[in-house]
Amino acid sequence: MIMFDSKEHSHRRWNALTGEWVQVSPHRSKRPWQGQVEKLEQERRPAHDPNCYLCAGNERVGGEINPDYKDTFVFTNDFAALQGDIPSGGENNGLLKSKSERGICKVICFSPRHDLTIPEMDVDAIAKVIDLWVEQCEEIGKMDYVNHIQIFENKGSVMGCSNPHPHGQIWAQESIPVEPMKKQFQQEKYRLDHGGDLLEDYIKQELESKERVLFENEHMVVLIPYWAVWPFEAMILPKKRMAYITGMNDAEKQAFAEAYQHLTIKYDNLFETSFPYSAGIHQAPYDNREHPEWHWHMSFYPPLLRSATVKKFMVGYEMFANPQRDITAESAAQRLRELSDVHYLKQ
Repeated sequence: MIMFDSKEHSHRRWNALTGEWVQVSPHRSKRPWQGQVEKLEQERRPAHDPNCYLCAGNERVGGEINPDYKDTFVFTNDFAALQGDIPSGGENNGLLKSKSERGICKVICFSPRHDLTIPEMDVDAIAKVIDLWVEQCEEIGKMDYVNHIQIFENKGSVMGCSNPHPHGQIWAQESIPVEPMKKQFQQEKYRLDHGGDLLEDYIKQELESKERVLFENEHMVVLIPYWAVWPFEAMILPKKRMAYITGMNDAEKQAFAEAYQHLTIKYDNLFETSFPYSAGIHQAPYDNREHPEWHWHMSFYPPLLRSATVKKFMVGYEMFANPQRDITAESAAQRLRELSDVHYLKQ
């Protein structure tokens, strides 16, 4: 009688954070690095681009002049998707419902260097980005109508990044969006059912097996989640429960920066290209309530599958049924662990 083997046989995995399922089909592609690996010609960018609206001293589209910043820089998005000065209102007509949504959108420049991305920055420079995230959360979180703050980074044109200058964004708004709301529900339910912290218990289980762990230091863990959807999806998590990134001390912020750099270097080294991804931090709502159920974390969703040019898109079955992947989280973790810790451009 054939025994089930998760490395060989199709199966479903449950995402404890969202309550959703992912279809895993390892027999379709056991080794994600098989096949042709194209090396793209490296794009050479200047340290300062006079035509870049994010570079220091340059004029933005709205007419504002950027200061001559030396490390990080934040400003309100000139074309913000959310605005704070709109009237309240909406529609409630049977199945036709709408509601006004106030908010604020900010741009975070990681560095004045136009030619550097996170994996090419040193840890201290990345720590300054994290410091700025924390400062902005402390400031924005005090706004009376803000209930959710979303920090995110889109890296690479394939992820919709319109400017190659290293930067991310912060959107804050009245309501709690769909994805963090799923995690709110699951973490709260776990606490009620088990009396503990969902992600703290998950981290303990992952550290025991080490099968999906990519990196750890005193305060942070980097891993491929058991329920990963994207080929090389990853998470950075603090080892101890913290509802907000504002709960980090200096040592924890430095450890976060080290983990952030380590993961993104591995990404770039995988196909020796500037590895695209969308990354975002989920933390507790900023609704002036206690949230003992929340454990903040940063997720990375990269689209590359087999090479610098072969991408994974959510189509067909993924759009109409549920997410599906051909490589297991374990094989993805093994592949990333085997890579050098030194960025390929510095080797």
